[in-house]
Amino acid sequence: MSRNDELKSTFFQESEDLLEHLIDGLEKLDTGFADTEIINSIFRAVHSIKGGAGAFRLKAVVKFAHHYENVLDALRNGDLKPSPPVLDVMTRAADRLSDLVEAARDGHETDNADCARLIAELCSLVHSDGADLPQDPQDFRPVPISNFDVDIDYAAETVYKIYFTPAAGLYWGGNEASFLLRDLCALGDAQVLCDPSGLPDFASMDPSATYLAWEIELRTDASELEVKEVFEFVDGLCKLSIRVVDPKPEALHKPDNEPFHAPSATNPTIAEIQPEAPDTASHAQKVATTIRVDLERVDRMINLVGELVINQAMLTQCLKKVEIARGGDVDVGLDELRTLTRQIQDSVMSIRAQPVKALFQRMSRIAREAGAEVEKSLRVETEGAATEIDKTVIEKLADPLTHMIRNAVDHGLEPAEKRVAAGKDPIGTIRLSAAHLSGRVVIEISDDGAGIDRERIRRIAEKKQLIAPGAQMTPSEVDNLIFLPGFSSADALSKISGRGVGMDVVKRSIQSLGGRITITSQAGKGSKFNIILPLTLAVLEGMVVSVGGQTVVVPISAIVETMRLNPSQVFKIGTQNSVVRIRGSYVPIVDVGATLGYRPRLLNPESCVFLLVETSDGVRAALLIDAIHDQRQVVIKGLEKNYGHVPGVAAATILGDGRIALILDPFSLVGAAAIAPGLSRPSNSLAAAE
Repeated sequence: MSRNDELKSTFFQESEDLLEHLIDGLEKLDTGFADTEIINSIFRAVHSIKGGAGAFRLKAVVKFAHHYENVLDALRNGDLKPSPPVLDVMTRAADRLSDLVEAARDGHETDNADCARLIAELCSLVHSDGADLPQDPQDFRPVPISNFDVDIDYAAETVYKIYFTPAAGLYWGGNEASFLLRDLCALGDAQVLCDPSGLPDFASMDPSATYLAWEIELRTDASELEVKEVFEFVDGLCKLSIRVVDPKPEALHKPDNEPFHAPSATNPTIAEIQPEAPDTASHAQKVATTIRVDLERVDRMINLVGELVINQAMLTQCLKKVEIARGGDVDVGLDELRTLTRQIQDSVMSIRAQPVKALFQRMSRIAREAGAEVEKSLRVETEGAATEIDKTVIEKLADPLTHMIRNAVDHGLEPAEKRVAAGKDPIGTIRLSAAHLSGRVVIEISDDGAGIDRERIRRIAEKKQLIAPGAQMTPSEVDNLIFLPGFSSADALSKISGRGVGMDVVKRSIQSLGGRITITSQAGKGSKFNIILPLTLAVLEGMVVSVGGQTVVVPISAIVETMRLNPSQVFKIGTQNSVVRIRGSYVPIVDVGATLGYRPRLLNPESCVFLLVETSDGVRAALLIDAIHDQRQVVIKGLEKNYGHVPGVAAATILGDGRIALILDPFSLVGAAAIAPGLSRPSNSLAAAE
């Protein structure tokens, strides 16, 4: 890869961060936080993208970003208020700017007509005709920086006197004074004078300090704002003053013996920025806190850590066979190795963890676009955007979330007139939230729409022969019919739904990630979808147990407690099912060995061990197993690609002795128990049982 390609790649990576800041700032403005600093941060993000795009001659990006800047500048100056119509245009413009950057990165074509329409809308906000776009950077004529007089065009409109003194933090941020002066000279005819009076002798010079200052006289037709924009990247990292002087020819001829003029704080005509110089050591430390690492390198490290975990387990298994003394040197060393392996694994996992903010911002855009397609007004609220998940999980979560958001817009939210008739806000709300819960991640997508019409869902399912006519079903089972392949509740084909493809894909995608999805709906008030996912797809903390002569692993995050019960605590329901009484409540018993086909159902489970597990929505069950062997970290090996989906099984792992063990999905097992005959409402039958 050439040096130019490396720089270009860095620009696109930084643009992703800048676009994220841009969307984040617009969301804050939309919620009413019209703070000056927020507007300035949005302006800096667009200006930085424009500047980088100009360096690589990405004309489409530069042109669009320039018109976007005009609107943001009007906001900064108070000439424009961040009203809902203005923010709507700015949000769509941010989406289009993201498309332009992505197209420039991938070499794709863009929708020029849509860009032109948005530029026209941006210009209308500031009453501009779009003719103020600066010329292409390749047409600029560089002017040498020196102390000799240059040929002056006396027809220039304005002469500026500029005093520029860098602070130490300017250089620590990777900026260069010569580049700033070069950009300044590109605006017109200039004379640049350097003041070396503060330069000490070589022996006492500090390489990290700043000693030089510059005085520039610039004749240009550019506005004062355009002159200030040259120093936009170093705002707060220098002393800067800009003032207009009398544009006479003699103003540009300074005698060599005239002293250098420092900026005067008492002169009211000078726009001056005089920040306190940052501490050099602390700023250097801040710059060095983050680095960019190729994801492939991180993946290789994670794979090696997985092998380390397996080898540590194998070593533990081998040493157990020789019966080493407890507390001896070998035993202590083994414990230290186990602790070190865990710390390394946690550190590596945290490297690949990323906040879901970017994903939520992408979903917000998809919701806005879907709403525009079906002509529905909506707002998107987010919570917990800082929640971190493994990058692999985030990437694989994008498609199912897209289906669910579009489904919520098309099927969940009612048209404005129906919402008003129902006493609701005509603008619908879709809410995205994320949180950590018991070692897993819970992502919630909800809307305040009409909810699920269960009678209509049943009729459609019966008509499509997805269920038998008149089948007895619980409300939860009816809700889950929307996940069946080919099911669609759309009356007619629309731009975003009606083809019977979507929610079944969602369920399969979530299951492939080792997660599950649940539905809660209330007629007239909306629906809520909960997605429960593992924090990572690499390693988990598990309890190694035996069932029917087989060794399996149960995730620790799902286990509430373990117990061995007395026969008096177990009650029969029907001929095959049982419940156990735990501190006054009754919990269904799930025979794991029989469910997985390892052995017949046990008639007397009292002598076995129970694992009490609980789902995110509070449903509990007692998993019946034969014995508990160990608690350890295990490396997750997926089954989807090499074998397929197995009900009740999330993945597999390799044990210390080289055997393969299945990793159970307790939530799937509990769900199966909840809908078993006689177990959906166990409390109703307990009086007779007792």
